[in-house]
Amino acid sequence: MIIAGSISGTSIDGIDVAVAELTGIETGAITLRPIHAATYPWSDGIRDRLLAALPPGSCDAGELCELDVRCGQEIGAAISLAVRAAGVAADLIVSHGQTIFHWVRPTGVAMGCIQLGQPAYIVQATGLPVVSDLRNRDIAAGGQGAPLAGTMDGLLLRSLPAGSALLNLGGIANVTVLQGDSVLAFDTGPANCLIDLAVQARTGQAYDRDGFLAATGTVDILALTGLLNDPYFSLEPPKSTGREHFDREYVAAHLAGLSPLSDADLVATLTEFTAVTVADSLRPFGIRQLYASGGGAQNPAMLARIEHHLGAPVSTTAALGLDPDTKEGYLMALLGYLTWYGVPGVLSGMTGSATPRVLGRISPGDQPLRLPEPAEPPTRLTVT
Repeated sequence: MIIAGSISGTSIDGIDVAVAELTGIETGAITLRPIHAATYPWSDGIRDRLLAALPPGSCDAGELCELDVRCGQEIGAAISLAVRAAGVAADLIVSHGQTIFHWVRPTGVAMGCIQLGQPAYIVQATGLPVVSDLRNRDIAAGGQGAPLAGTMDGLLLRSLPAGSALLNLGGIANVTVLQGDSVLAFDTGPANCLIDLAVQARTGQAYDRDGFLAATGTVDILALTGLLNDPYFSLEPPKSTGREHFDREYVAAHLAGLSPLSDADLVATLTEFTAVTVADSLRPFGIRQLYASGGGAQNPAMLARIEHHLGAPVSTTAALGLDPDTKEGYLMALLGYLTWYGVPGVLSGMTGSATPRVLGRISPGDQPLRLPEPAEPPTRLTVT
């Protein structure tokens, strides 16, 4: 089955689309064959409007409706371009959309989330059925609805040596570990979101390219201590968070009263903040090998600091056959494949839901919708 998966992550840096062939669910052993992947930028103005809509900004119903439509149109156009570039006929589209709000109570209980990207416009652009709204079913069942990366990661971990873990470094960092036969996935805190905001405000650049500022700056211990003074880090996993918590005012609020930092020292301190919170979250699990993906996997300074604090080697998912920059698009394709076959999209115990549920909703394409007979949950995943 040829599936195009798409997502725009918490960094809102573009629409990631990955086209893959998925087979084998009838046997319990899924094979994913990557075909093509690309990232398409949001059009002028849309990214700025999305960023402005994030907390602590405001977004009225009219703006929310227009952004939902515009995102759906742009996601549909990006998927059409990617499928055409892949040179294949797709059977199914999976659109995560753009998360605009992830509602978690202070106690850590997730209540709901909103992703923008009206699927009707994606159907209109492609003529194909679209799986969307992938998180809310898990939340309604008592789970966190995030991180969904644990589904792919958990299946991959079952074929890796004991003590392995996977890490995604997007705007928010999340990890996946095995506990016996169970998979546990959770957000550790910020990865790139606070660093990107600082770099943009101080230098006008989009991000700390190659970790240059982090590598040239000095960590301010008082500032780092202030950043770590957050109840989120004391919550037990599974747990989830987002940019509504780690927002553009977070750093100023936690560093109030301290001496101003230089550009390089601020970025070095925020990079250390990510590294410490990732390593602290993983330490109880005795990790001996960590595989990273996401934008932060391209930041050698960040990976070096995580490796230092964790005391274990850190490499990227390229070693597992998955490009760190395109992994989330292929994750979406996998989740859509599971939904199409009536299989729960989270593994047992992964996000805290009592009973794993089939994720998302399906918008029919131009042809009548014919779903296959439900399959059993898979036990492993191979990337070829």
